[in-house]
Amino acid sequence: MSNLLIRGAELVTPQGISRADVRVENGTTVEVAAGLAPRDGESVIDAGGLHLFPGIIDPQVHFREPGNTHKEDLESGSRAAAAGGVTSFLEMPNTNPPGTTAQMIRDKYALAATKCHVDFGFFIGATPDNLDELNSCPEACGIKIFMGSSTGTLLVSERPDLEKIFGNGRKLIAVHAEDDLMIKQAKEKLGDKATIQDHPFIRSPEAALKATKLAVELSKKYNRRLHILHCTTEEEADYLRAEKVEGLISAEVCPQHFLLTAPECYDTLGVYAIMNPPIREARHGKALWKALVDGVIDCTATDHAPHTREEKEKGFPLAPAGMPGVETLFPLMLDRALGGQCSLSDLVRWMCEGPARLYAMTGKGKVAPGYDADFTLVDLTASRTIRNGHLQTRVNWSPYDGWTLKGAVMKTIVRGRTVFEDGVVLPEGRGWGRALKFDAQWEKI
Repeated sequence: MSNLLIRGAELVTPQGISRADVRVENGTTVEVAAGLAPRDGESVIDAGGLHLFPGIIDPQVHFREPGNTHKEDLESGSRAAAAGGVTSFLEMPNTNPPGTTAQMIRDKYALAATKCHVDFGFFIGATPDNLDELNSCPEACGIKIFMGSSTGTLLVSERPDLEKIFGNGRKLIAVHAEDDLMIKQAKEKLGDKATIQDHPFIRSPEAALKATKLAVELSKKYNRRLHILHCTTEEEADYLRAEKVEGLISAEVCPQHFLLTAPECYDTLGVYAIMNPPIREARHGKALWKALVDGVIDCTATDHAPHTREEKEKGFPLAPAGMPGVETLFPLMLDRALGGQCSLSDLVRWMCEGPARLYAMTGKGKVAPGYDADFTLVDLTASRTIRNGHLQTRVNWSPYDGWTLKGAVMKTIVRGRTVFEDGVVLPEGRGWGRALKFDAQWEKI
């Protein structure tokens, strides 16, 4: 791999924007300064007029391998990530079969190294009876607990089982926080009368809040590092504002939960808007955005969960829940920043430094000497229209079909190698992705 010099970029950091050159040697950033001169044998990228972000991180995706590769696999999902400026992802274990043993997670890491365009980490999935496996997989980025049933077979909903997992081990626990009994009772109450508009009431704000409260209670009781996935309610945001413990409890939000609004999205998108937890009314989206801006919510993610159009067209309630998002995460947030609703520096906090810090990723999240040379180069003057049929994800549809966004990703660079450039995912990037490394003391954020 040749060494690299990026010249004349507008470097975006949490502190602001400044003109800088970036020198890369053997995949690592070694120098960041203005006016760096090229060296013999060094490749040069003229980044004049472009803004340089640290590589974007998506800490929650579902790439469907093994078992459902007709929807997505590690290659196609990581290709979509690269096209969206994402240089690292964390993938969930609700595959078929689910990733519930240390050996299964190790096998997935080995497979990903042959297929992925960007860097990767994997969660191990909790069941009521696999505690030994959860605590014998140091490679996993965390333990995923589905407190409420969703797409897949994983579920840990009983308090004694949750107590056992929270009370034994040290690895970060990430929760899908919905109360399973409340969901079942709501389904039974509505029965055959349920319509698509009932989805956010079947999976109610009360069910989300109850599960979140329980997870926070157990986190505090056992001093166990907790990350609350895809918050969706104003009630959760208000609760975390009062009860969150810095360094112990963190949370994330997905763009769809403040960009899409019920009931309108169910009228316009139909079953394509169905996901778990659901899209809700406008008050929730406004509260979630405020919580992100205020630092109550720490980072963004996508919950990228693709299903084919044929599967979605089965209609409610048979259509599986989930929507693709890894390819549109950064473009959507960039458009929001360029629209004046946040700053470019905020995006670095939420999409680069935040996920890297929360999961203690070694060498990720910053453009600085000693860090991996992961970069997302952006043209703020360009624009892009999202179009079904023109996406990298295997299912090739998006809930944002037809949206025109300000700004465009021009290059995605992973450890010094360009994997996406001018609208094309470069084929030589397949297999370039490597396993993320995590600090041995990562639970102490």
